[in-house]
Amino acid sequence: MKREEAAKKIIELRRTIVHHNELYYQYDEPEISDAEYDRLMAELIEFEKAYPDLITAESPTQRVGAAPLEKFTPFAHPSPMLSLDNVFSEDEIIEFDARIRRFLGNDHTLIYVAEPKFDGVAVNLIYKDGILTAAATRGDGSVGEDVTQNIRTIHTIPLSLVNSSSSGGKIPEQIEVRGEVCMELAAFQVLNRRRIREGESPFANPRNAAAGSLRQLDPKITARRPLTLFAYAIGSASGVSFKEQSEVLEALATWGFSVSPMIRRNLTIRECVSHYVYLAEIRKTLPYEIDGMVIKVNDLHLQERLGFVSRSPRWAAACKFPATQETTIIEKIEVQVGRTGVLTPVAIMKPVQVGGVTVGRATLHNLDEIEKKDIREGDTVIVQRAGDVIPEVVKVIKAKRDVAKKPFKMPKRCPVCQSDVVRLPGEVAHRCVNLACPAQVKERIRHFASRGGMDIEGLGEKLIDRLVETHTISDPADLFYLTKEQIASLERLADKSAANILSAIEHSKDPSLEKYLYALGIRHVGEHMSKILAGHFGDLNAIMAASEQELLDIRDVGPEVARSIITFFQQESNRSIIKKLNRANVHPPRHRHRTIKASGPFYGKSLVFTGALISLTRDEAKALAESIGARTSESVSKKTDFVVAGSDAGSKLEKAKDLGITILTEEQFLSMTKRIQ
Repeated sequence: MKREEAAKKIIELRRTIVHHNELYYQYDEPEISDAEYDRLMAELIEFEKAYPDLITAESPTQRVGAAPLEKFTPFAHPSPMLSLDNVFSEDEIIEFDARIRRFLGNDHTLIYVAEPKFDGVAVNLIYKDGILTAAATRGDGSVGEDVTQNIRTIHTIPLSLVNSSSSGGKIPEQIEVRGEVCMELAAFQVLNRRRIREGESPFANPRNAAAGSLRQLDPKITARRPLTLFAYAIGSASGVSFKEQSEVLEALATWGFSVSPMIRRNLTIRECVSHYVYLAEIRKTLPYEIDGMVIKVNDLHLQERLGFVSRSPRWAAACKFPATQETTIIEKIEVQVGRTGVLTPVAIMKPVQVGGVTVGRATLHNLDEIEKKDIREGDTVIVQRAGDVIPEVVKVIKAKRDVAKKPFKMPKRCPVCQSDVVRLPGEVAHRCVNLACPAQVKERIRHFASRGGMDIEGLGEKLIDRLVETHTISDPADLFYLTKEQIASLERLADKSAANILSAIEHSKDPSLEKYLYALGIRHVGEHMSKILAGHFGDLNAIMAASEQELLDIRDVGPEVARSIITFFQQESNRSIIKKLNRANVHPPRHRHRTIKASGPFYGKSLVFTGALISLTRDEAKALAESIGARTSESVSKKTDFVVAGSDAGSKLEKAKDLGITILTEEQFLSMTKRIQ
């Protein structure tokens, strides 16, 4: 590219980035994902590296964030709040270490501190003689917004510092404490539900919620928002000194600040990489959103020697995780019909990479959800993988909407069979009323053959579609009457492939009772409830003959589940399928179970397992706990009775300690189970 073209491109990129900085930092209303913003910044950095004479002091690469809003009083930071350079892979983390070694002359043993990178709002807190006197947002790194009154409403921020042995028993004369204001995921969801009830638009993510809450003109509003702060660094300080970053963190904790329990000290660069991988694996289980890991050289003297480059220090880096949010366009909205007749609208989107996976579709759940978010065909949206797995539309960028686009309407007739679509009172779902609808038949058979059900290997979606469309099968039981010739002729499969599918069907004829129950597709009876029913009754005939009261007497079975089970087995069409399965020699054996004694330390209690166990796997431990009457859960809450902690237990253990929940070692858990077995 010629210099003139590069100059124009640089100006264009700067204008775009400044625009998005204002939307993100000033108005908490981003129009693009973090990943897209990072790409724009990376592109500008590359152009400026190629043409360094075009770099100006006003370039976004020389600044951090955006200027403060006029509604807040500007606040000049005593020392700059600089940003960090980003790295995006394990190899780039290793290269970061190599750059430092080259700068220092490879004559130092480098030790690092690794900290989770919270996705919140960076703030600077000023303490004089131990008293909080001022607080400000990062702003442009030099001047931020004075949010002192709002900061005072956050209970995890000390208004006065506690005496710290880590700082030699001294309270600093003056010190800047840097931290991240965040909002817990559970609190964020509660806040959004309340906003929707009150007719307000929901926040796109916890970071936006934290920013919007912190920057209210009325501190009373901020006080009602569930904000917290994690401290991670200091700026200028007088009356106190430190030699290492780990000492700083210890002092912050003893002064009364919350410091992340996931910080790891005294790490080599290889250990930093391992911790980065670990944090990426557990991030979806954490109560707060993190978008990466920050690594810092531990030795503060070396930090001083390394100094800064432009807008960031040489001695630290933000190791970003693959993006979980991206910006894309909804090209159309399709309606799918499930095995229970429920119509589900699905967004067909311009394919985009989210968290390393190409996403082109996202469920929109139901009409209420679409209307709540005001989603229309042609909209530019932010999409994320919920729990890093299921794609969902987070927010519509209405500034980019074509005003000619009309609101979505649910069809009045089934898109598959053209039967009437109804919405029953008290339900959010729209349903096709035709039980013989081909879409429902296909979905019921897919569910029946799925891994959680009969686990028929090789019976793919396309083959099931053809079998139903050609009227070769009309219900799950028909699978066991298929011939090799029928399968081979439909899919033009080789005889061997058709024989393999028949072999898989034959092999599935002896399922466990719980898998058989799940495969039947009874509404409200998933894998967990199937296991409970199988364990309690032990026999299919006993379940079919059970009264509503007998079902209600089982722990975890409520009125809705009980009625669903009764209704399913009362329908002659369902009983007919079970009889047809019996004739094909498809019937589960009696469930081997033992009577659970209604006693013992774990009966009726809720257990959570965390960390690595030695004597048994996590699934085996859960099965053992459930066999003696306990309930197991994946998350810690006030309703949890015991947490069994193995080695390397993380945030669940910390939360259990905070809530005062009884914590057991693996040995204690096994010893207590033996007493009642």
